[in-house]
Amino acid sequence: MLDKTYDAATVEPRIAKTWDEADAFKAGAGAEPGAASYSIVIPPPNVTGSLHMGHALNNTLQDILIRFERMRGRDVLWQPGMDHAGIATQMVVERQLAERQEPGRRDMGREAFVERVWDWKAESGGMILNQLKRLGASCDWSRERFTMDEGLSRAVLEVFISLYRDGLIYKDKRLVNWDPKLLTAISDLEVEQIEIKGNLWHFRYPLEGGETFQAPIAWDEDGNPAEFETRDYITVATTRPETMLGDTAVAVNPEDPRYKGLIGKHVVLPLVGRRIPIVADDYADPDAGSGAVKITPAHDFNDFEVGRRHDLPMISVLDREAKVRLAENPEFLEGVAQSAELSETISAYEGCDRFDVRKRLVARMEELGLLDRIEPHTHMVPHGDRGGVPIEPLLTDQWYVDAKTLAQPAIASVREGRTNFVPRNWDKTYYEWMENIQPWCISRQLWWGHRIPAWYGFKQTVSSVGISSELFETEIFVEKSEAEALEAAREKYGADVVLVENQAAAVEYLQGLKGREQPQPLPIWRDEDVLDTWFSSALWPFSTLGWPDKTPELANYYPTSVLITGFDIIFFWVARMMMFGDHYMKTEPFHTVYIHALVRDEKGQKMSKSKGNVIDPLALVDEYGADALRFTLAAMAAQGRDIKLATGRVAGYRNFVTKLWNAARFVEMNGGKRPAGFDPVGVRETVNRWIVTETGRCVAEVTEALEGFRFNEAAGAAYRFVWNTYCDWYLELAKPIFGEGSEEAREETRATAAWVLDEVLKILHPFMPFMTEELWARTVEGDTEAAREKLLVHTRWPVSAGGDQSSASEINWLVDLITSIRSVRAEMNVPAGARVPLVVTGAGEVTRQRLATHEAALLRLARAESVSLADVPPRGSVQIVSGEAVFCLPLADFIDLGAEAARLAKEEARLDGEIARIDKKLGNPAFVAKAPEEIVVAEQEKRAELVELRDKVVEARKRLADLSHA
Repeated sequence: MLDKTYDAATVEPRIAKTWDEADAFKAGAGAEPGAASYSIVIPPPNVTGSLHMGHALNNTLQDILIRFERMRGRDVLWQPGMDHAGIATQMVVERQLAERQEPGRRDMGREAFVERVWDWKAESGGMILNQLKRLGASCDWSRERFTMDEGLSRAVLEVFISLYRDGLIYKDKRLVNWDPKLLTAISDLEVEQIEIKGNLWHFRYPLEGGETFQAPIAWDEDGNPAEFETRDYITVATTRPETMLGDTAVAVNPEDPRYKGLIGKHVVLPLVGRRIPIVADDYADPDAGSGAVKITPAHDFNDFEVGRRHDLPMISVLDREAKVRLAENPEFLEGVAQSAELSETISAYEGCDRFDVRKRLVARMEELGLLDRIEPHTHMVPHGDRGGVPIEPLLTDQWYVDAKTLAQPAIASVREGRTNFVPRNWDKTYYEWMENIQPWCISRQLWWGHRIPAWYGFKQTVSSVGISSELFETEIFVEKSEAEALEAAREKYGADVVLVENQAAAVEYLQGLKGREQPQPLPIWRDEDVLDTWFSSALWPFSTLGWPDKTPELANYYPTSVLITGFDIIFFWVARMMMFGDHYMKTEPFHTVYIHALVRDEKGQKMSKSKGNVIDPLALVDEYGADALRFTLAAMAAQGRDIKLATGRVAGYRNFVTKLWNAARFVEMNGGKRPAGFDPVGVRETVNRWIVTETGRCVAEVTEALEGFRFNEAAGAAYRFVWNTYCDWYLELAKPIFGEGSEEAREETRATAAWVLDEVLKILHPFMPFMTEELWARTVEGDTEAAREKLLVHTRWPVSAGGDQSSASEINWLVDLITSIRSVRAEMNVPAGARVPLVVTGAGEVTRQRLATHEAALLRLARAESVSLADVPPRGSVQIVSGEAVFCLPLADFIDLGAEAARLAKEEARLDGEIARIDKKLGNPAFVAKAPEEIVVAEQEKRAELVELRDKVVEARKRLADLSHA
């Protein structure tokens, strides 16, 4: 006997244990012999992570597809695993060391620190995978992978070395996002744009040699210069004054008439004395500020590209801690004459923090009369999302992937339809990025991660009398192991070699060899950097299946079927998996990429800790159960539309869980069970033939929606069928049969009710796995004849049992009629207990037969006093047209017409006022322009709801007016 209430907290752990003991999620479990494969790789969460609402949505949608295809008999694999999360993990462990007052990373040394991180992972890492299990994720947990496990590390090594030897990985000096706190390059995804109320400083750069030009200072009504003044300087503006020390040009637009005569001439950089050219470049916007732009190629990404186009020097004036370094900076000093001004600048700013230099440099420019003006300027400043300080574009030596070459096949994969984005509009985003792709910086200045397999040695000449060394030029040896690197170096140098810790140690070693006559081993050292975490993640679809080995799993499950992910990592992960999949596997890693939307709060705002609006999915699981949360997310996952999540929605779908549980108890209490050999096609009762038909329609609708990744439509179809069709109508219409029908009718209805319940459990299982698995077992508990052959997770997905359109039409007619009567009663405010006569005019033979057959149902469910036929509608009646007949409700005697008219008029006036208020707000261009997008959308949605409600009130007033004049 089923319990009176469903207790998710008790059931979910027990069902999870049942699945685990049965190896229910292992690759291929429950598949038909020879079935086609279906595979998904989980976007690997960070080993430091805990479940947030984005994870909950992403993994719920994946699990729905996995369970759906598993029930369809496919050979299914959902590949789980975690990402080693370089920066995040290193920070966690360093923070732990500090809290415990233990030696820091650099004090303990690299090897000991990395060992400590592995210890942390073993003790505390991977909590999120257990959280995903609580959500019901049916991954093959026996195949869990980690981006730094032995197999994946071997794959990373293979890819790095092969790409290097093919010329697709190389070292270069380029600008990177540099985090001065964490002292590493970071990816664009790790950069957070923060709005800052700053300033725009306008500086005057003197023209060389007393050069002058005519600068317009007034314009006529047509915008043409009308008044000029002679200037011996050019004005530039900057939000980062400290970087001017590294300026190597001033750019003007080649079409700007103000500066055409200055192109090719020079200015003298204040405080430094450097002679820098005025160059013509389209980057300069004639309509922005003065139209002239200072160019600092080593400290700005746009300036870097201008510098490359004009072959400008790249002068870095900040070190890795964002402190100004000028004194021993050969690039800064080159070509600059010694002067008192230069000495004063070096003395004032050397070794100082960038923001301290900013203040003092502006003050110095003002003293010199070179500060034109200061404008308040609110702008976005990039910050490291983990370090929390403004990042610096910094010119450093890093390792890069030739992404442009690798991108070409990946672009073709989408353009030629071998991989499709859902929704399709993400194609454009993908193309825009891929067709303008930049070299991918893959090195990070960390200790936790895949250490770059590169060793260095100085370019040497060895003689019997000593060693000469060009200490700043190096040889690179990229090999799979230290032993192979040492051997490659011996072969290159024709001499023995010795491994030292780093370049500084190599210099010290060589200095110690001076004066020795016998040849000595030459030093080599390993690159200290590790690879970007996204590098190993890019191999995920094939490395997790055993590549570079040719494993059975790789042959069976690659390419994978679908990738489900968020839009924010299309570039950082999806595109790179496409590149590496095409390059190494010669085919795309997946045929479909489903891009899900964001989960926002109920007001449409992005969830963030600072706003205090974060919803913890595990707290919702604790309160409402995993099934309720999963169904909520699926029901709201419309393609291309963000989810506005309120806890009330989850509570509502918890009621859905309860509704189904109560329905199962009702069927059980009325003796519902499916006898062996029951064939739904053979049922005779009209209501049973109807529900069999509607069940088939639901199966078809849910199946089609899931195949098209329309999760909300699939959930909606299942919800409507279960709540409305099965629970509210079928079981209600079956009650008289259970109580008063013939024995044959009762037995058939009991069997049909049980059969439909089974089909419902199958349909809902991908969405609500825990409760459906529980009911699958409990509804046949103690009945040896009806014992289940398999767990529900391995039971076949339902197919339509056919149907009887005549029976379906008849019962749907009845349902629609009762629904219409109930609606009219509600609109007209008829007291709930009042029984109103139902008078039918114009009824044909079919309608008459249906009225006779279902009179009892109409009396009970429509709260009709009687059902009668008439030639003309009675006076004072509301009329409902259905087919050829008119159904009349004489309501004049049941409601106060005057009071009801007044109530409806007042309600209409209230709604008109609310709509007008919103129209005024939305009609204000300033509101639409300045208000957050989610606020504007919320107002638009609220207006639509009010208009719909107003339409109903207007219809009710019309009915009332007709009633008053009848």
